[in-house]
Amino acid sequence: MNKNTTNSGPSPRKSYSSSDSRRTTFNKKPGTSSFSKGGFSSGPKKAFSFAKPSFKKGGSSYSGRPRTAPLVGNSSYPSTSSYGSRPRTGPGSEARPYSSSRTSSYAGSSRSGGYGGKSSFSRSPRPSFGGGRPSRGGRGGGFKKDRIDENMFINKATVQQEEKYIAKHAFTDFDIHETLSMNLIKKGIVHPSPIQDQSIPVALKGGDIVGIASTGTGKTAAFLIPIINKMVTDRNHKAMVLAPTRELAIQVQEEFKQFTHGMRLFSVAAVGGLPIGKQMRELEHGVHLIVGTPGRVKDLIARNKIPTEKITTIVLDEADRMLDMGFIDDMKMILKLLPESRQGMFFSATFAPEIKRLCSDFLKDPITVSVKTRDTASSVDQDVIRAPRGGKLDALHEILIKPETKKVLIFRETKRATDELARELRDRGFKVSALHGDMRSRERNRAVENLSKGMIQIVVATDVAARGIDIPDVTHVINYDTPSTYDTYIHRIGRTGRGNKTGTALTFI
Repeated sequence: MNKNTTNSGPSPRKSYSSSDSRRTTFNKKPGTSSFSKGGFSSGPKKAFSFAKPSFKKGGSSYSGRPRTAPLVGNSSYPSTSSYGSRPRTGPGSEARPYSSSRTSSYAGSSRSGGYGGKSSFSRSPRPSFGGGRPSRGGRGGGFKKDRIDENMFINKATVQQEEKYIAKHAFTDFDIHETLSMNLIKKGIVHPSPIQDQSIPVALKGGDIVGIASTGTGKTAAFLIPIINKMVTDRNHKAMVLAPTRELAIQVQEEFKQFTHGMRLFSVAAVGGLPIGKQMRELEHGVHLIVGTPGRVKDLIARNKIPTEKITTIVLDEADRMLDMGFIDDMKMILKLLPESRQGMFFSATFAPEIKRLCSDFLKDPITVSVKTRDTASSVDQDVIRAPRGGKLDALHEILIKPETKKVLIFRETKRATDELARELRDRGFKVSALHGDMRSRERNRAVENLSKGMIQIVVATDVAARGIDIPDVTHVINYDTPSTYDTYIHRIGRTGRGNKTGTALTFI
C-alpha cells in the first residue's frame, strides 16, 4: 500500500487497536474432517476467510517517536546537524536529501528492516491464532523485551595492565595420556587457562563440575581433555556433549578430532540441518563421543540409535543459552535417561536460578569453578549510537568504512531483517554475508569461515545463529537492533575483546 503523502514532521508510526488486527475465521462442522494415514481425509471443505484490516484516514492516532538528536557518545562516530538531514557517507554511497514529495516509508522500529527510501511496511501474511496480538519478530504469542537502561550499553574498556594469571599446573603436570599431551603442544596449548587449570584436575578424578566462565576462556578444552583421557584408558567409555547450536556442536567436534589425532577415537555431530541418516549410520558403526543439539539428540534417542545407558559422562556447554532457547524440557528428559553413576560437567557464562536448579537436580556434590569477574567484558569498549529514523543505515555505513573496523558482527532480531541489511550493505560495496537459521548448514559454515579468514568484512546475524560460534579477532560487534534482554547483550558483545585483545561494541538506540 503506497500513498504519496506530504511530510510535515516526523514519520508517524501507526498504532492499531485489537479490532484492526487480522482475524482468522474457521467455519467447520464437527466430524467433517479427520486425520488418515495419508493426511486429511476428504470431506466438506472448511471455510477459511480473512477479515481485512481497516485503516482510518485522517483520524488515526499516531504514536510515533520524534526524530532523535544527533549521534552522541563516542565523538569519533558520525554525527548529523539537524532533523531531516542524513549523515555524511563514504565513497560510493548516495545520500539523498529528505523530500516531502517522496513516497512515504514506514520504518517502524529497527526490527522492521526499513532504512528509508523504500516502503518496508508489509502486513504479515500469517493469520494470528489464539486472539492475541501478532508477535513482532517471532512466532505465536510474541515476546517481551526487557527495558534496559541505555547507560548499561556504555562502558570504556580498561586500559590498565591486566594481571596475568599464574597457573598452578602445566599440562605436563596433569596425569593425561602422552599422545593427548603431544596433540595439545602441536596446537600451541602449553599453559592452561584459569578455567582449565581449576577444572581439569577435578574432572580427571571423576568429580562433577559447575564451570562459570565468560565466552572464549577455554571451556571446550576444559571438558574435552578429561573426557579424551578416560576414553584412551577405557575404550568403552562413552560421553555426550549438548550444545545450543549446530555451529557450536560442530566446533566442539572439530576440536575433539584435533585433540585425538592418531588415537582412533570417533565422534558424531548429532545436529539438525544435516542428514539424520548419515548420523544414524555413524552411531550404528560405533562412536565414543556424541556432540549434539538437544532436539536432534532427543530424536535419535526416540529412534533407539543412542544407547543412553552406556553414556557415563555428560556435558552441557553454554547451558544458559540452551535454557534461553527453550531446551529445558529436552535437557531434563535426556539427563533422566542417563545412568545415575554418570559424571556431569555443566558450563555456562551466567549462573541464573534455572541453572542452579538444574545443577542441584542432576549433579552430585559439584565443585563450582568460577573465573568470571563481571557481567560485561572489561576488554570491550562499549558505546551507543543515536541516528535519525531515515539515517540509521548511513550511520552504520560511516562506522564500517573506518580503517579500524576490520571484522564485524552485526546483530538483528529477525531472519528477514538480517537478509535485508546484508543486501543493503552488499549494494553499497561491502563484503558481507547473512547468518540465520533458514540458511543451509554449509552456507552458515561458509559465512563463519569466510569471516574468520578475512575473506569478508561483515556477518549480519540473528542471536540464535550466532550463539556459540567462535570467530577469532572480531574487532566490532554492532547491535543494529537493541537486544531483547541484557543477558543477550552480554553474549553478543562476548564475540569481541577475547583473550588479551580489546574490542568495540556499539548499540543503536
